[in-house]
Parts: sequence; C-alpha cells; structure tokens
Amino acid sequence: MTGKDSATHVDAIAVPIATPGVTGPCHDGPDAGRTAPADPADAPLAPAVTPYPDPHLEAATEPTGTASADATPVDTTPADTASADTTPAGAEPARATAGPGPTGARLGTLLAVLGVATFSLTFPATAWALKGLGPWSTMAIRSVLAALVAGGCLLAVRAPFPARRHWPGLAVVVGGIVIGFPLFTTLALETSSTAHAAVVVGLLPLTTAAFGAVRTGARPSRVFWIAAVVGAAVVITFALQQSGGEPTSADLFLFAALLVCAAGYTEGATLTRELPGWQVIGWALVCCLPLTLPATAIALAMEPVNLTAQVVAGMVWVSMGSQFVGMYVWYRGMAAIGVAKASQLQLAQPLLTLVWSVLLLGEHLTLAAPLAAVGVLVCIGVTQRARS
Repeated sequence: MTGKDSATHVDAIAVPIATPGVTGPCHDGPDAGRTAPADPADAPLAPAVTPYPDPHLEAATEPTGTASADATPVDTTPADTASADTTPAGAEPARATAGPGPTGARLGTLLAVLGVATFSLTFPATAWALKGLGPWSTMAIRSVLAALVAGGCLLAVRAPFPARRHWPGLAVVVGGIVIGFPLFTTLALETSSTAHAAVVVGLLPLTTAAFGAVRTGARPSRVFWIAAVVGAAVVITFALQQSGGEPTSADLFLFAALLVCAAGYTEGATLTRELPGWQVIGWALVCCLPLTLPATAIALAMEPVNLTAQVVAGMVWVSMGSQFVGMYVWYRGMAAIGVAKASQLQLAQPLLTLVWSVLLLGEHLTLAAPLAAVGVLVCIGVTQRARS
C-alpha cells in the first residue's frame, strides 16, 4: 500500500473557486443591484464521496454503473463543452469499475496464490517453533513481531487512526485472528500432527461462509447448508477415527480455532468495506500490543527456551509471513480478482499443508488424511457454486 492509496481515506472536499461571472449582485453600471446570471461551468462542485477507501478493493467490489452516481461531481457543463476536463486540481479522476485488465488479474491471482502458499506453511512452521519454545511463548512472540512490522507499515503510509465505530469489529478480529486462532492451533499442535490439524482446519472456508450468512442476514440455498453439514460430518468422522472414537484435547482446540477464526474473518471482511484489508489486520495487531508484550515477558520467564536455527526460522515465518505478510498479499490479491475466485484458490491450502508435513517434518500420512481433505474440498466447492 502506497502513500497515494492511503490518501483516499480522507473525504475529498471540493472548494468553489472565485471566478468572473459567478452569481452575485452587480455593483457598477446600469445593472447595479441586479443579480448576474450564473455560469453553469462555475457552479460549486459536489462533495466527492469515497465509499470504498482502498482503490484496489473498490475496483473489485463496486458494482459497475454505480460509481458515477456516488463518487463523481454532478456534470453541469453545457453540451458544447461536455468533453472538457473539469476535474479540480489535486483530485483523482474517476476510476473505471469494469474490473481489472488481464495484467491486473494475473497479478491479483499471483498475490492470492502467494497468500495461500504462505498460510499452508503455518502449521509446519509452528511445529518447528514448538521444538524450542512453549505454546504461550510462541503465540505471544508471533503477535509481537507481526505487530512491529504492521506498525512500521502503518507509520510509513501515515494511515489514519480507525474511527470509533471500527473498534468493536477490530476487537472481534483481535480475539479471533490475532489471539484465538494462533493460541488454539499452537496448543493443538503440541499433541497433534500437522496433517491432522490441516484436515480439521480445512473446514475454515465453510465455517466462515456460515458465519458470514448469519452475520449479514443472507439466506443461502438448501444445497449450501447440506454441503456445509456434510463437510462438517467428514471432518468430525476423520477426527474421531484418528483418535479411537473419542475427541482429543487437540481436536477440541482445533474446533475452537475454527469458530473464533471464522468470526474474525467475517468481521474483518465487514471492516474492509471501509478500511483496506491489510490495515484491518495491521491495526488489530498493533492495538493488541498492550496484551502481547507483557504476555511475552511472562511466557518466556515461565516456559523453557532452546533456540536453534529451525526454531528461529519457524518463529520468523509464523510472525512475519503467516500473521502479516501473508495477510497483506492475500487481501491485495482478493481485492484484485474478487472473493469468489480467491476462495477457489484457497481450496488447495489443506492439501499443500499435507505435502509440507511430509517434506519438512517427515510425517507419515494415513490414507484417511488425503481422503478427508479431498472430501472437504468437494463440499467447499459445492458451497461456492451454491452461493453464486
């Protein structure tokens, strides 16, 4: 996000320019006391409204044909001069809303793919970090390091402080994405394999869609809910089969992570209507520092620390990559190509995590893991079609 992008968060105010011929009383000559005719070209400009502050998000989400009614001044130029450029100095010209061109679409797809690849490495990197750090230390350090990076980026672009109406939503993002999901998945990975966790958390897009339907009051079709229930049944069956018929503490942590993360994603998506996506996660990380800084100090004092190159690499990845950079490229890619296409790319994330668990951690997969992952992917694919 550049400084130019961040500048669009301030509502533009068009100031009328004093020019000859404006409406007003005549003071000299035979027409004294009468009002001079108004020149339509000199009429004051209407305030320019920016309903979607992030230009990338605006291009991806604003319906075609509505931008001119909301975001551009009313054209009062006479017919013979309608083609003239009446954009006031310093104002941005109206942006086309027909969607990104081929180059923009390719770039958006690449960014979304990078985001999915980054997220798919989260569980293996967390497993590396847990070899030398405790779960509470891992979660706290992860949030603090990501907050430092996010804070630097927010300062660099001089991002405006979120309005008071944004803070309830940011609190949900903090509880779900900054604290809840990292903590619950880290606790689960102490006793669970990354492959097992990947299959269970592979239900996240489905859970998020269900939360979104409840949050927005939408009414998805019956096919959507059938696929959602079948997907949940597949994951629960897999978890019970792997644990001998009874859910383990790791399974409970993973299901809790699903719920809080889905709530955080849903509320974050609502906030992106007014804030750029990367600033949503950035401000959530920064405002959580009063909690995560003392938590880091306490956790490091109470839990064992054994730093190795592998532990440091895992810690750097989950904090810089998964927690912030991955979110940044994911939101930018999603804004460029749309939520529907980006969601289709995210379907590959559980399978990628299974591959990383074998290559990086040497885990041995049972046949149930890839079968359950594919079953969840099919259910999510059905819900995507049902929602559209």
